Amino acid sequence: MTADQLFEQIKIKESFLCIGLDTDLSKIPQHILACDDPIFEFNKAIIDATADHVVAVKPNLAFYEVHGAAGWNSLSKTLKYIRSKYPELFLIADAKRGDITSTAKMYARTFFQTLDCDSITISPYMGKDSVAPFLEYANKWVILLALTSNDSFSDFQMIESTSGKKLFEEVIEKSSKWGNPDNTMYVVGATRAELFSDIRKVAPEHFLLVPGVGEQGGSLKEVAKYGLNSKCGLLVNSSRGIIYADSTERFADAAKQKAMQLQKEMEQILVTAGF
Repeated sequence: MTADQLFEQIKIKESFLCIGLDTDLSKIPQHILACDDPIFEFNKAIIDATADHVVAVKPNLAFYEVHGAAGWNSLSKTLKYIRSKYPELFLIADAKRGDITSTAKMYARTFFQTLDCDSITISPYMGKDSVAPFLEYANKWVILLALTSNDSFSDFQMIESTSGKKLFEEVIEKSSKWGNPDNTMYVVGATRAELFSDIRKVAPEHFLLVPGVGEQGGSLKEVAKYGLNSKCGLLVNSSRGIIYADSTERFADAAKQKAMQLQKEMEQILVTAGF
């Protein structure tokens, strides 16, 4: 999927919402556990309920890998289901990989060929050669960790270099030259909205994947205020706030309502911005 195609979906659905499939067997409704593949059945119900209101879906690999081969099977079924029924959705493998070139090539084949994802989250800590293999694939994306929403983000990301720039700024500035706004995004936490202006100075045209709205306290309005660009440039993720909105048999309807609520807020933001 190209940046223009992603932007077109944002305009069609009047939404820049990404839904995170952090599917935890200890949190899904009890009646789903009786299914042969409860993870897939839960994901399928959530996707069907929310597909009209989201432009991207982001399975978090840790919640699948923990179950070994069965978890990988659930993930594969989920991705194939989305591809077959909702081909317009942008698929993000939230894998946070990052390793030497030979290993990176295998990861790229796994997520871009075997699983047919549109994108993958990557730690850029090891530098260009750990990212370059992913950039060899046409219409595929790397989403590099830049400024995260976890409590200890400042341990490294806010360290100032000799040039006076913070580490996250150095990461964005340097890595933006490895790819371009059509194949590179950045993870920027919604709880850091006051720093979005600084990020837009070094990455004005790139899309940003923004976790942390809702459960983690990030403000959608603040993110949009400082983060919007000429093609919207934002994918705002919500996971727990949507998929675990209800634990009864009406869980899918509750997820739909939560997604609709966020989508309506986004619609107003997009209209105000002139999209």
